[in-house]
Amino acid sequence: MPAPRILFFGYSEVGHDCLSLLLERGDNVIALITHLDNPGEKIWFKPPALAARDRGIPVHTPERVGTPEWMARIADMRPDLILSAYYRNMIGMKVLGLAPLGAFNMHGSLLPRYRGRAPINWAVLNGEPRIGMTLHRMVREPDAGSIVDQEGVDIGPRDTAEQAFRKVLPCARRVLARQMGALLSGTARETPQDESRATYFGGRKPEDGRIDWTRTSLQIFNLVRAVTDPYPGAFTDLGAARLMVWWAERDSAAALGRRGAPGEILGVSPLVVATGDGALEITKPEWRGGAPVLSAGQVLR
Repeated sequence: MPAPRILFFGYSEVGHDCLSLLLERGDNVIALITHLDNPGEKIWFKPPALAARDRGIPVHTPERVGTPEWMARIADMRPDLILSAYYRNMIGMKVLGLAPLGAFNMHGSLLPRYRGRAPINWAVLNGEPRIGMTLHRMVREPDAGSIVDQEGVDIGPRDTAEQAFRKVLPCARRVLARQMGALLSGTARETPQDESRATYFGGRKPEDGRIDWTRTSLQIFNLVRAVTDPYPGAFTDLGAARLMVWWAERDSAAALGRRGAPGEILGVSPLVVATGDGALEITKPEWRGGAPVLSAGQVLR
């Protein structure tokens, strides 16, 4: 009997690692549907196209798969099972319905919490101590389908979003490895999500890194670590200049015990800024725009 035909939708390193697992297992992956790398985005991860091309798997990068053309092309592929891992676009029910064994997605949170986009960044921003990966059935609503399996990992209060991502990344591969036999045989056990515990967060834009100095020092610190490099970064504007805050400390000797109006400059060497309940020392600043500067002190003066 021919092996079930798997159509894989994916991006990011989660997509790369999940697809690599299938190829290492010898599963019958018929194609990868993914995204073209955005030239305006820092590509700091391994995209799944690398794994696909190494094994001669066809790679497709449509803007949308819900068009009549792509509906017909996917139907011609005759997928038995659809798997998705960090694919950035919603996949319509007509496409999902083409796979008789169902369609399942790997999501970067412990569902039902943190449905939606950028779940790890949001979890770090909100100071969560634990994150995870969840394999779930794909339905019309984003990340709302029944859970097949999930695995979590603890993260530290100073972890950046990338560090948190690196800690949780192996969970995706382990979860998928545990469940592939059941998925291919159509016997995966599913548990409905508890809607009373569900939370949803939307995608994040570079503008969402703007610092609100009326927030507490902890809230601003969590924003900084949630969007620091390789993400677009936290920032604040001063005239024509923009200060990128790549790291800050709220418990440093320069910041402890300092108070002022939110956003007030309390010191320039080191650079200390007042928050809603104290102060932050900006330990990794970067000035952008405005007149050429030699130091933070010159800009502030």
